[in-house]
Amino acid sequence: MKALVTGGGGFLGGVIVRMLREQGDQVVSLSRGRYSGLDALGVEQVQGDLADQAAVIKAAHGCDIVFHVAAKAGIWGSYDSFYQANVVGTQNILTACCQLGINRLVYTSSPSVVFDGSDVEGGDESLPYPVHFEAFYPQTKAMAEQLVLAANSPQLATVSLRPHLIWGPGDNHLAPRIIAKGKSGRLRRIGNRPCLVDTVYVDNAAKAHLQAAESLTPDSPVAGKPYFISNGEPIALWEMVNQILAAGGVPPVTKNISPEIAYSIGTICEKLWGWFKLTGEPPMTRFVARELATAHWFDISAAKRDFGYQPEVTIAEGLLRLEIWLKRST
Repeated sequence: MKALVTGGGGFLGGVIVRMLREQGDQVVSLSRGRYSGLDALGVEQVQGDLADQAAVIKAAHGCDIVFHVAAKAGIWGSYDSFYQANVVGTQNILTACCQLGINRLVYTSSPSVVFDGSDVEGGDESLPYPVHFEAFYPQTKAMAEQLVLAANSPQLATVSLRPHLIWGPGDNHLAPRIIAKGKSGRLRRIGNRPCLVDTVYVDNAAKAHLQAAESLTPDSPVAGKPYFISNGEPIALWEMVNQILAAGGVPPVTKNISPEIAYSIGTICEKLWGWFKLTGEPPMTRFVARELATAHWFDISAAKRDFGYQPEVTIAEGLLRLEIWLKRST
């Protein structure tokens, strides 16, 4: 088949591209930049913005399926920047599918679309969207996911995957940020509760996308549904953070602050960054304070049942691979 992968030059998108090429599929990547690694894999690259409908339609032309992975992530930025990338970009993907007769769409969502600031322990796909969001990323991702699921029809089968805290070799977001903050001495535990969280090794997350695609037909159990994706190994948050720090040769974080203080700091930071138009991300936000002080792990039995998802790389094996990659890349 011929597949369009949005964000094919990114972390998760890049692994999805590699796996598609390994099974002999043609791949087109839509990204804002150009990547030599994709050239080496024989991937056709279209440079453009998700918010540019013409660029999206150009990239999708002749494709049989779309893996819509690209998004604007992060904890800070204007509402419009998140809305254009995540909502308008997804609307453009849906328009392209309809105009070009593409009949399968696998969308990369996030568990944060159901995060309301409280503990989630063993939650499944029946969890509702919250009434209020404390960050633009989960808000716009939830809006986009609802568009994707509502678009499911006999002409276009759609599915939404919610991988939680993706990490592994090639990570350009989670592990590097943790390690950089650990090296700077600015990392603090939030609270003393041993909150369990889910994570997912990048190859497991990518494989889930291919498995969902294989099972996706208009009359399949997969069509029109969201699925949580993780390693199925809930782990204490700060234990996982310390293991990532250890993989990067950084001492564990031991200092802590209370959740209430972290939330207050986040509130103050957001006001300062908003008032004075400060550049870069604030060191803390309300959303991050809530995330780091709560449990969030999920029941992945629906993905196992409906499209055969089974995590193949354990956290222990993944950490070994991450350590090797970090040593080679520094």
